Amino acid sequence: MLTKKTAILSGGVALLLLIFTGCYKTTTLVVNPGSSITTEMSYAKDITPIFDKSCALSGCHASGAKSPDLTSANSYKALNGGSYIKAGDPDNSVLIQWLTGKKSPVMPLGAGPNQDINAKVYAWIKQGAKNN
Repeated sequence: MLTKKTAILSGGVALLLLIFTGCYKTTTLVVNPGSSITTEMSYAKDITPIFDKSCALSGCHASGAKSPDLTSANSYKALNGGSYIKAGDPDNSVLIQWLTGKKSPVMPLGAGPNQDINAKVYAWIKQGAKNN
């Protein structure tokens, strides 16, 4: 009887350990990923190429697909008009929250957070999110 209780108790403890050690979030990157970037980010040279390569794809954020439209011709207007960014405040910008995994779904889909991309976008927003 004692060994049966011990076996059940041991099994329960093992199950709890498995549950608690298996539940953690691995997609959130470090806070302020672009704080170390001191050069001025250019929307045309630094940010648009990121969207062209990773976001403005068929079925994703291309014209006529999911909002915001991140094609070269429309991305700046779509981000500002849709309240996806708060110039000067990247931590409270929805775009950064998606890119870092603080908001679901994590972008870009399938690839997940990218520290280099996030740092550039973060720095650009922090610098005022200029259309330069």
